[in-house]
Amino acid sequence: MWLCFRSLVVVVVLVVVSPLLSCFGAESGLGNAPALDALLQDYAYRAFVNPRTGIVFDGAVPSNLTGIKVSGLRLRSGRRGVRSYKEFEILKGVVVQSYVERLVLVYQNLGSSFSVYYPLPGFTYLAHVLGLLAYDAKNLSATNLPELDITASKSPINIHFTNVKAVLDGSIARCVCKVVSKNTCSTTQQGHFALVVEGIAPSPTPEGPSPETHKKKKKDMKRVWIIVGSIVGGVLILVLLGMFFTWLIKYPQRKKMAYMEVFFLKV
Repeated sequence: MWLCFRSLVVVVVLVVVSPLLSCFGAESGLGNAPALDALLQDYAYRAFVNPRTGIVFDGAVPSNLTGIKVSGLRLRSGRRGVRSYKEFEILKGVVVQSYVERLVLVYQNLGSSFSVYYPLPGFTYLAHVLGLLAYDAKNLSATNLPELDITASKSPINIHFTNVKAVLDGSIARCVCKVVSKNTCSTTQQGHFALVVEGIAPSPTPEGPSPETHKKKKKDMKRVWIIVGSIVGGVLILVLLGMFFTWLIKYPQRKKMAYMEVFFLKV
């Protein structure tokens, strides 16, 4: 894979992690990236309870891998691409080096754990590390399967990153692969991918409330005041009614007492 190094202004780049594992310093235990791949392959295959070709099945990971997402997509060899598979766009022309009748594309989103498995000193990740690995689909109960080599011979595989952190103007990035647009990169092979920027990325500037949000808050406040006014008005009416009925009850007694006082005075 060719590498081009140049200074770019306000750009984020794609890092192809698999061919550059030595740069990421994979460690033993759960920090071992190949071991994690094998583990996620197992959990992705477990999701195929009632396997159907062309349907995405989301797997479940244990609590010690919370935040990591894994999915499996079983395809028949020779299929004319997959328009949308999570953040990946796989067009026609993808070739499997070792022919298999069916294959499974395992999707990985390492969540907030990406720096544990793929540390990159001197760079800051702008989005989660995403993985796309291919395996033989002949036995969906198999574990520790070897990866299949896939190559995009016609149209490249595009990765549309989401929730990308903002970078300041003038930030210098290193281009390791082709950048299609601000949040989209492309590749011709499987592996792990991420958007990075050289140095420390600043926190995104907090955005003010949108007009729709402001309008909604104003409407909610109006509704609250209507409810409060209704409650207060209801309480006042009840108090006035109570006073009125109390007066009605006591009025005959007061009238009788006044009559008796007049009678005694006459006597």
